[in-house]
Amino acid sequence: MQNVDEVKTVASRKQMTLAPELLEILKKWKQTTQFSAVDDWVFASPAQIGRMPISYCNYERQLIAAGERAGIGKLGTHTMRHTYRSWLDAVGTPIAVQQRMMRHTDIRTTMNVYGDVVTDEMAEAHGKVVALALNGAHTERKVN
Repeated sequence: MQNVDEVKTVASRKQMTLAPELLEILKKWKQTTQFSAVDDWVFASPAQIGRMPISYCNYERQLIAAGERAGIGKLGTHTMRHTYRSWLDAVGTPIAVQQRMMRHTDIRTTMNVYGDVVTDEMAEAHGKVVALALNGAHTERKVN
Protein backbone atom coordinates (compact mmCIF):
# COMPACT_ATOMS: atom_id res chain seq x y z
CA MET A 1 0.00 0.00 0.00
CA GLN A 2 3.06 2.20 -0.42
CA ASN A 3 3.47 2.69 3.31
CA VAL A 4 7.09 3.51 3.93
CA ASP A 5 7.45 2.91 7.63
CA GLU A 6 9.15 0.77 10.24
CA VAL A 7 9.78 -2.87 9.39
CA LYS A 8 7.87 -5.67 11.14
CA THR A 9 10.72 -7.29 13.05
CA VAL A 10 14.17 -6.56 14.47
CA ALA A 11 15.58 -9.14 12.04
CA SER A 12 14.14 -7.18 9.10
CA ARG A 13 16.02 -4.08 10.22
CA LYS A 14 19.41 -5.70 9.73
CA GLN A 15 21.48 -4.98 6.64
CA MET A 16 21.74 -7.65 3.97
CA THR A 17 24.61 -8.39 1.67
CA LEU A 18 23.84 -8.44 -2.05
CA ALA A 19 25.87 -10.54 -4.43
CA PRO A 20 27.88 -8.26 -6.74
CA GLU A 21 26.15 -9.80 -9.78
CA LEU A 22 22.70 -8.90 -8.43
CA LEU A 23 23.84 -5.42 -7.46
CA GLU A 24 25.06 -4.84 -11.05
CA ILE A 25 21.69 -5.94 -12.46
CA LEU A 26 19.86 -3.57 -10.11
CA LYS A 27 22.18 -0.70 -11.01
CA LYS A 28 21.61 -1.29 -14.74
CA TRP A 29 17.86 -1.42 -14.16
CA LYS A 30 17.99 1.85 -12.23
CA GLN A 31 19.91 3.50 -15.09
CA THR A 32 17.49 2.33 -17.77
CA THR A 33 14.18 3.01 -16.03
CA GLN A 34 12.37 6.29 -16.53
CA PHE A 35 12.77 6.90 -12.79
CA SER A 36 16.55 7.02 -12.56
CA ALA A 37 16.98 10.03 -10.27
CA VAL A 38 18.92 9.48 -7.05
CA ASP A 39 15.77 9.95 -4.93
CA ASP A 40 13.63 7.61 -7.07
CA TRP A 41 12.89 4.09 -5.90
CA VAL A 42 14.53 1.20 -7.76
CA PHE A 43 11.07 -0.27 -8.38
CA ALA A 44 9.22 3.00 -8.62
CA SER A 45 5.55 3.78 -8.97
CA PRO A 46 4.64 5.41 -12.28
CA ALA A 47 1.58 6.91 -10.58
CA GLN A 48 3.81 8.55 -7.98
CA ILE A 49 6.42 9.63 -10.55
CA GLY A 50 9.15 7.55 -8.92
CA ARG A 51 8.81 9.14 -5.49
CA MET A 52 7.17 6.05 -3.97
CA PRO A 53 7.73 2.33 -4.55
CA ILE A 54 5.40 0.45 -6.84
CA SER A 55 2.32 -0.60 -4.89
CA TYR A 56 2.03 -4.16 -3.66
CA CYS A 57 -1.22 -4.62 -5.61
CA ASN A 58 0.39 -3.41 -8.84
CA TYR A 59 3.45 -5.59 -8.27
CA GLU A 60 1.30 -8.64 -7.58
CA ARG A 61 -0.82 -8.06 -10.72
CA GLN A 62 2.34 -7.81 -12.84
CA LEU A 63 3.83 -10.92 -11.23
CA ILE A 64 0.68 -12.96 -11.88
CA ALA A 65 0.53 -11.77 -15.49
CA ALA A 66 4.23 -12.60 -16.03
CA GLY A 67 3.73 -16.12 -14.67
CA GLU A 68 0.78 -16.71 -16.96
CA ARG A 69 2.67 -15.33 -20.00
CA ALA A 70 5.60 -17.62 -19.19
CA GLY A 71 3.25 -20.60 -18.99
CA ILE A 72 4.10 -21.46 -15.39
CA GLY A 73 0.75 -20.53 -13.87
CA LYS A 74 -0.24 -18.14 -11.16
CA LEU A 75 2.64 -16.74 -9.12
CA GLY A 76 2.32 -15.01 -5.81
CA THR A 77 4.78 -12.95 -3.87
CA HIS A 78 5.44 -15.75 -1.42
CA THR A 79 6.29 -18.09 -4.29
CA MET A 80 9.64 -16.33 -4.42
CA ARG A 81 10.26 -16.89 -0.70
CA HIS A 82 9.44 -20.60 -0.95
CA THR A 83 11.71 -20.96 -3.99
CA TYR A 84 14.52 -19.06 -2.25
CA ARG A 85 14.33 -21.38 0.76
CA SER A 86 14.36 -24.45 -1.51
CA TRP A 87 17.42 -23.14 -3.32
CA LEU A 88 19.18 -22.37 -0.04
CA ASP A 89 18.57 -26.00 0.93
CA ALA A 90 19.76 -27.24 -2.47
CA VAL A 91 23.12 -25.51 -2.11
CA GLY A 92 23.61 -26.88 1.40
CA THR A 93 23.05 -23.71 3.42
CA PRO A 94 22.81 -24.47 7.16
CA ILE A 95 19.31 -23.95 8.55
CA ALA A 96 20.46 -21.25 11.01
CA VAL A 97 21.91 -19.25 8.11
CA GLN A 98 18.69 -19.75 6.13
CA GLN A 99 16.72 -18.40 9.07
CA ARG A 100 18.82 -15.23 9.17
CA MET A 101 18.76 -14.78 5.40
CA MET A 102 14.98 -15.09 5.32
CA ARG A 103 14.67 -12.74 8.30
CA HIS A 104 12.65 -15.16 10.43
CA THR A 105 12.60 -14.55 14.17
CA ASP A 106 11.64 -18.16 14.84
CA ILE A 107 13.56 -20.98 13.15
CA ARG A 108 10.35 -23.05 13.10
CA THR A 109 8.98 -20.67 10.46
CA THR A 110 11.99 -21.38 8.27
CA MET A 111 11.78 -25.12 8.80
CA ASN A 112 8.03 -25.73 8.75
CA VAL A 113 6.51 -23.06 6.54
CA TYR A 114 8.97 -22.21 3.78
CA GLY A 115 10.69 -24.35 1.22
CA ASP A 116 10.59 -27.93 0.18
CA VAL A 117 13.16 -30.36 -1.06
CA VAL A 118 14.02 -29.77 -4.70
CA THR A 119 12.49 -32.55 -6.84
CA ASP A 120 15.80 -33.71 -8.38
CA GLU A 121 17.26 -34.05 -4.91
CA MET A 122 14.29 -36.19 -3.85
CA ALA A 123 14.79 -38.53 -6.80
CA GLU A 124 18.51 -38.79 -6.11
CA ALA A 125 17.92 -39.47 -2.41
CA HIS A 126 15.28 -42.08 -3.25
CA GLY A 127 17.70 -43.83 -5.62
CA LYS A 128 20.36 -43.97 -2.92
CA VAL A 129 17.92 -45.40 -0.36
CA VAL A 130 16.73 -48.04 -2.85
CA ALA A 131 20.36 -48.98 -3.55
CA LEU A 132 20.95 -49.39 0.18
CA ALA A 133 17.76 -51.39 0.64
CA LEU A 134 18.57 -53.70 -2.26
CA ASN A 135 22.20 -53.91 -1.16
CA GLY A 136 23.31 -54.04 -4.76
CA ALA A 137 20.89 -56.87 -5.63
CA HIS A 138 19.48 -54.91 -8.55
CA THR A 139 22.87 -54.89 -10.25
CA GLU A 140 23.40 -58.62 -9.80
CA ARG A 141 20.25 -59.69 -11.68
CA LYS A 142 20.84 -60.96 -15.18
CA VAL A 143 18.20 -61.38 -17.81
CA ASN A 144 18.47 -64.60 -19.87
